[in-house]
Amino acid sequence: MNEEEEAILAGARGPAAKKALRFQIEVGNFFGAKRMVPITNAHVMGDIEVMGDGGLEYMRALSQDDSVCAVPTSRNATCMHGDDLACLKQDDDEIAKEHEIVMHMRRSRIATTDTCINYQTVYQPKLGEHVAWGDTGTVAYANSVFGARTNYEGGYSSFAAALTGRTPDYGFHLDEARRGSFLVRVRAKMDDIADWGALGKIVGHPNQDYFAVPVFDYTREMPPSDSLKHLGASLASYGSMAMFHMIGVTPEAHTQSMAFGGARPAFDLTVTDADLDGVYRAARFVEGGKTLVVFSAPQLSLFEIKRLVELFDGRRVARGMEVFITTSHSNYSEAQRLGYAQALERSGAVFLKGVCFYILQGLTRMRQENGWANLVSNSGKLVNTITAHRFNTVLRRTRECVEIACTGDPR
Repeated sequence: MNEEEEAILAGARGPAAKKALRFQIEVGNFFGAKRMVPITNAHVMGDIEVMGDGGLEYMRALSQDDSVCAVPTSRNATCMHGDDLACLKQDDDEIAKEHEIVMHMRRSRIATTDTCINYQTVYQPKLGEHVAWGDTGTVAYANSVFGARTNYEGGYSSFAAALTGRTPDYGFHLDEARRGSFLVRVRAKMDDIADWGALGKIVGHPNQDYFAVPVFDYTREMPPSDSLKHLGASLASYGSMAMFHMIGVTPEAHTQSMAFGGARPAFDLTVTDADLDGVYRAARFVEGGKTLVVFSAPQLSLFEIKRLVELFDGRRVARGMEVFITTSHSNYSEAQRLGYAQALERSGAVFLKGVCFYILQGLTRMRQENGWANLVSNSGKLVNTITAHRFNTVLRRTRECVEIACTGDPR
């Protein structure tokens, strides 16, 4: 412990920071950390669906103690939509609790940005920078694409890091955990962001290991941010993985040798177009109930929204179909300024701002009361995660999702 940490334990920053650091010491001891490491940014999972009544009491205590974050801190996508949409059927009591959580967060200097794409819209850490982020997709992107350093800081640990400005030095904060584990030769065309989610399933599902770090050998064009976003989110969802390398693309993988730290991969596999087609063929529609199309998980970037405008191109959502698009508040405002939001809303799509679809409060009840059965999406993460709410999920490429939305024909 350094002098600053000893002062926190002595109460110099108040009781909440003192309690938080004690908790972090226990976490560090469990994982064999030798020290704490200072962080520059935190990102917390903090809404009533995730935190529950216990989390609300915790936020009340922070307000009573006048506790504030030691580093800039943002909040992940939330479970509550700000506008009153009848189809969401959200509980009034839970809405009131969510509003109170927001009030307490702002008093603690947490920016309630309500976004799971903070790395595209709010804060971009640098190579080697230590942060403490909570959402799985954000962690995968930070570690992989930026070369920043963070573990999955779930629940209380992300708040503790925000209050103390440090985190235990274990896992992906250390060089040894960041070395590649196995090699993936990608020989598929990868023409759509859904292909990257399918790739995440092919690699993640049979190799579930938090400390596994796949190294991708992809020899075609440079993948854009949204493709890497969907790959990381899918690997996290299917494989609980927190990091990947891509040779010649990500900053810690200029070469294959660099990615593996000079070691040999434990094994290798090759992914082809036929493998991707197998993922799509395995996703089948069921009879009975409504079909909805959802573009979410992670929230859409401005360029993903623009792509949907081009694909809808004045068409309308078919009768009986529903289309939802989730994005951040800031991206929606910019989409309005550019006319993208209005074009999609004229087509019949519904924007959900500040939320991600699979964490909506009361989603199982919502599915039942709306008669939803099939959920179609271009997000590998969404079609995996949302099965907990008993949706039949169907992964399709973006153009096919739009075609299903506008024709009502799932074939």
